[in-house]
Amino acid sequence: MANPTQRVPRLAILIDADNSNPDTLPDLLAEIAKYGNASVRRAYGNWTTGHLGKWKTGLLTHSVQPIQQFNYTTGKNATDSAMIIDAMDLLYGGHLDGFCIVSSDSDFTRLAARIREQGLTVYGFGERKTPAPFVAACDKFVYVDNLGAEAEEDAGKPAEAKAPRLRRDRKLDALLREAVDAASDDSGWAQLGAVGSNLVRLASDFDSRSYGFRKLRDLVTAHPGYEVQDRPSADGSRNAVYIRARPGRRERS
Repeated sequence: MANPTQRVPRLAILIDADNSNPDTLPDLLAEIAKYGNASVRRAYGNWTTGHLGKWKTGLLTHSVQPIQQFNYTTGKNATDSAMIIDAMDLLYGGHLDGFCIVSSDSDFTRLAARIREQGLTVYGFGERKTPAPFVAACDKFVYVDNLGAEAEEDAGKPAEAKAPRLRRDRKLDALLREAVDAASDDSGWAQLGAVGSNLVRLASDFDSRSYGFRKLRDLVTAHPGYEVQDRPSADGSRNAVYIRARPGRRERS
């Protein structure tokens, strides 16, 4: 449970409406709520044209401010420039702890890097087609097709259904190995929270939902190369989860 006295991070959501899907907005905001309080919510685009009409209901319902940007020149994306300028104004205002950039456009790569240089956290949200440089420039990147997956999965799955099988690949095995090694003690055990933090540092787009599991614990439990152990915390209020590579089953690259 979070410490009630801990200040909730203040975040700005900047949405590139031209390169985002309005249908994902409710799930997007629910995901962002895990990371902090979205005190600034803006969506950028040319709202005088009809192609952004599907955004209207969502913007009103979720109190997202539409920022008008005319297309001054054919072939030039004025929306990107407006987002970048506003982001820099907000950055130097000094009232935020992080930014959520919603776009699948590589044009925001340098913006994400610049915000990180200033010491703020950058969360990126986009489709699988998002270029790798923008993904890597974010502290954490979430693919929007993973959003809402838990609710859809629960709605269509009977209570007695078995857990999904892990889709194995070498990238996952290498990430887990390095993340566990960096967090493990002399006996090889590593606290799951530390492993999760390491995974995101190693690959900003790591998400257990990409492998069919809602939580990291579910993923490592399904992985044949690792074992999971619950240990009571020092104050006895909750259990801490630890994992380690199974003896003789350490994954090779």
